[in-house]
Amino acid sequence: MAYMDGFVIPVPKGNKQAYIDIAAKMAPIFIEYGATRVVECWGDDIKLGKVNDFRTAVIAEEAEEVVFSWIEWPDKETRDAGSAKMMADERMKPEEGQDMPFSGARLIYGGFTVLVDEKA
Repeated sequence: MAYMDGFVIPVPKGNKQAYIDIAAKMAPIFIEYGATRVVECWGDDIKLGKVNDFRTAVIAEEAEEVVFSWIEWPDKETRDAGSAKMMADERMKPEEGQDMPFSGARLIYGGFTVLVDEKA
């Protein structure tokens, strides 16, 4: 059964292209290490909730947008092995002088077992 890594990240609106550039650089590395799909989504219809929502979950500021991402793996074992390899891969490190285009301290992520997977 497939396994998913999910991410919710606040990104300054002015850093959208920088985020796309880093995501496009890293996606093939995830695939190389066993991921079957990498999806990056820029928020454009996020409703404010009464108690919580995507924006408040990551403490997004007015000048930030929320990115919702997931990485699909064939199974948890492949994800665990791939994650370990990526942490040791020099390509995953920021280039000299390069700042990350988002707040890592407010990134929310986790691994998820798939319960339902219905496709058209």
